[in-house]
Amino acid sequence: MLFLLNDVVFDLDETCPVTPGDARRFDSLDFDYVLELGCELFAEDPMLHRTDPQKARRLAWLIADRSPEVNAALFCAPEKDCAPELVEPRFCALPEAVLAQLGQSARKGRLSPVAADRAVWNRMAA
Repeated sequence: MLFLLNDVVFDLDETCPVTPGDARRFDSLDFDYVLELGCELFAEDPMLHRTDPQKARRLAWLIADRSPEVNAALFCAPEKDCAPELVEPRFCALPEAVLAQLGQSARKGRLSPVAADRAVWNRMAA
């Protein structure tokens, strides 16, 4: 399963990003808690999806595990070390064909924040 986190496409079908023990520990976490966790992580580092892809992939896995219909998430933080309440999260369910196209663009090095925004989020539209 492909998952778009900001402007990075993760393949969640590759080796599981969490150990079986961690997966059991995470069973009690609901979607609201995972959302709060994502906001905290991106408040600390707005470029988490680039600077710590392993942590970002685990977050993507948690989101997809808690809400299987969601396959794309955007966390926008205004600055590094901001308050988590200032992080703006967005989620959506993209058609598989769109995710596949984004994944192909990413593999070719052509998936930029602007390209992901135009294809999915439309935040920069004037």
